[in-house]
Order: sequence, then C-alpha cells, then structure tokens
Amino acid sequence: MWSAMRSRPVAVIAAYTLLEGMRNRLAWLVLGIIVAVFGLSEFIAEVAITETVEFQSAFLGATLRGFSVFMVSLFVITSMVRELNDKGLDLVLSLPIPRASYFLGKLLGFSFLSAATALLCSLLLLLYVPPEQVLIWGISLACELLIVTAFSLLCLFTFSHVTLALSVVMAFYVLARTISALQLIGGGPLIEGTSLSQQVINAFMASLAFVLPELHNFTVSEWLVYHTGQWGALLAIIGQSAIYVLLLCGAALFDLYRKSL
Repeated sequence: MWSAMRSRPVAVIAAYTLLEGMRNRLAWLVLGIIVAVFGLSEFIAEVAITETVEFQSAFLGATLRGFSVFMVSLFVITSMVRELNDKGLDLVLSLPIPRASYFLGKLLGFSFLSAATALLCSLLLLLYVPPEQVLIWGISLACELLIVTAFSLLCLFTFSHVTLALSVVMAFYVLARTISALQLIGGGPLIEGTSLSQQVINAFMASLAFVLPELHNFTVSEWLVYHTGQWGALLAIIGQSAIYVLLLCGAALFDLYRKSL
C-alpha cells in the first residue's frame, strides 16, 4: 500500500474516496430519492390540467437539481469531517505525500461521485425529454455539482464544522442562483434608485454578481420544457466551471497548507 500511495497518490486517494461512497450506500440513497421524486411527479401529473409532460419535466429538473446539490455537499462535508475526527488525514499525511496530492485525490473522487449522481438524475428525465436536451442538462448539472464539491472542500478546511460549512455552501448556492433576480428587483421601476442607500446596495449586489458563478445559467429547466438547450451555452458553462474550480482549489490548498495538522 505504501509503495502504491507513493507512486500514484492522487489515483489511490480518489479510489478510496469512491469506495467510501459505495460503502456508505450513497448510490442506493440517490436511487431511492429519485424513485420517490418520480412517484411524486406522477402523482402531480394527475392533478395538472394541461401540458402534463412539460410540467413533469420542470418539476423533475428543479427537484433533482436541488436534491443533487444538497446530497453532494452533505456527503463531501460529512465524509471529510469524519476523516478529520478519525485522524485519517494525519495518517495519510504522515506518509511522504504532498498535501496537494491528497486534496486533488479527494476532489477527483468526489467529482466522480458527483458525475454519477448527475448521470442517475439524467436517466430519469429520458422518460419525458429528448436525449440531446437531457445530455446538455446532465453535463450542466455535473459542472454545477463540481463547483459545489470544490466549494464544500474549501468550507470544510476553513470551518471544520458540519453545520457551519453546510450552511455556507447552501447560502453560496442560493445566492449564486438568485443574484441576477435580486439585481433585477433592485433596479426595477418600483424602487427609488437615486437614494444613496439604494445605490450602495446596488453596488454591493453588482460586486457579488461579479465574483459569484452564474449558476442561474446552469441546468436551466427551460431546456427540459421547451427544448431550447444549445451546445454553445454548454461550452460557456464548462469554461466558467473550470475557472471557478481552479480558483476554489487554489483557495482550499492555501488554507490546507497553512493548517497545522
């Protein structure tokens, strides 16, 4: 084991992370919730008067997206906290392994689990949506989950507490999802925009929108309902995801290296 960890630490740590996810029956939990959401969508479809398929597609897309983000962030944070409490991190870093290799191995393993979650959610949507639109939606969801995974690792290394880290991740996600709507409300005709306080608020919201990822453009339910997903939009999402993941990894590595473990 020691020779394997020394030769390819990133791959080995990623493999052990995947194994942990399987031992914790994460896949069965995801499948169980997907089945429950499917049953709920079928029940709601009986209530819908018109556009039943469109309504089901929108409901499934929004519900599965929110469920995936919560489950992935919760699993990443609880898994890392358990490893910190069990001194697993101290044991791994006692070997001649750079902290960057440990972090990248964890990120890679969690990323595979996130991609698997996005795949399982996408398979259900094939019942209602054309495959091309499902593929675009699924890739976008995988990118969204990758950003959430990297941010969850950053929050865990920063706060080292499940409740606080998960709260910050959820606040980050909700704000990134709604920041454009908040800006529209702040600049609406019903709000007096000439006052000093309103200008300060608008400037603050603009600053937040500048640094936050544009998650409102990710995994859009409109793609599932009206089949408007375009590969060009997906390329922009992938590029933005790569930039934010690199920035979050840099911040997390800085925090990890400065910690005394």
